[in-house]
Amino acid sequence: MTEPKRTALYDEHAQLGANFTEFGGWEMPLRYSRELAEHQAVREAAGLFDLSHMGEIRVTGPDAARFLNSALAGNLAAIAVGRAKYSLLTNETGGIIDDLITYRLGDEEFVVVPNAGNAEVVSATLAERAPGFNVVLEDESLTTGLIAVQGPKSVEILRGLMPEAQQALVDELKFYSAADATVAGVEVLLARTGYTGEDGFELYAANDDLPALWRALLEAGEPHGLIPAGLACRDSLRMEAGMPLYGNELGLDISPFEAGLGGVVSFKKEESFVGREALETAKDAPRTRVLVGLRGQGRRAGRAGYTVHVPGGAEIGRITSGQPSPTLGYPIAMAQIDPAYAEIGTTVEVDLRGKREPFDVVELPFYQRAK
Repeated sequence: MTEPKRTALYDEHAQLGANFTEFGGWEMPLRYSRELAEHQAVREAAGLFDLSHMGEIRVTGPDAARFLNSALAGNLAAIAVGRAKYSLLTNETGGIIDDLITYRLGDEEFVVVPNAGNAEVVSATLAERAPGFNVVLEDESLTTGLIAVQGPKSVEILRGLMPEAQQALVDELKFYSAADATVAGVEVLLARTGYTGEDGFELYAANDDLPALWRALLEAGEPHGLIPAGLACRDSLRMEAGMPLYGNELGLDISPFEAGLGGVVSFKKEESFVGREALETAKDAPRTRVLVGLRGQGRRAGRAGYTVHVPGGAEIGRITSGQPSPTLGYPIAMAQIDPAYAEIGTTVEVDLRGKREPFDVVELPFYQRAK
């Protein structure tokens, strides 16, 4: 068995007393103290995450935009320099290889950020699709680190660590945008993206600079209520925000339309990306399953894999992610179910280890921050 990789911040996590778990081939902090406290800190103040297990693939060259339009389902050529786009990498049948964010850093320069467990597959797939294009692909996943500061106090925390001439950047940077910046003396790519449903930033930096940057953020954030946060609360945060997780809501056997991501696919662009033909056929075909949100009427939560049923009757789907919501105070779940039962307000039943409990179909996301 291959030993999991460790990020450049492993020793920092160990000193903070983190409980570790294997995730996507990496040994990552699951929690530092109580998961609920970390979750609440992100909702009310700020949380500090090590996301260095994510991949980074730099795409440069005269054909960079055209290549990405041929490789990914979205229209990457349409995004302006300094902006980012959420997209999908699909296979010939329209199945989802990965969901990822792509930053456009120049007319001929992009950075593609795949999920940790899929980083090597995405890198190899892009390389397979590159012949015929004047591009250079550089997989920087093992030399680049990523720290996220998420929560309503994130702007104040970052502003205090930046040169005066750059402090306005924190306020002015739009959602799904990125810019070069200096934070605590470290050169970073500062992006206003996230996976928690809160305002926040992601800082890409060289691995050698990561420990000093992490410590500076912890120190500057402490008066604002910032604490380190692990993967456990990251999962509960993204669930409340209705954000999909690869391997749960997304996978090779799930089409973008079944995952509620049909709008991510661009059929207007000229390029014939891999999977386009299959997705054009699927676009107008009747759905056999759709992704919905479920709210438990009781206190018990459904978990991934639990079956969903017509009240007193047949199975109509399965939960993809589920747990109690720390913010809302009731069980929530996302599920793939028969479209005939997907109307908002419909009551279904979830089999909770042999006992069925009522859940109501609700709109996603479950939680939205105040603007």
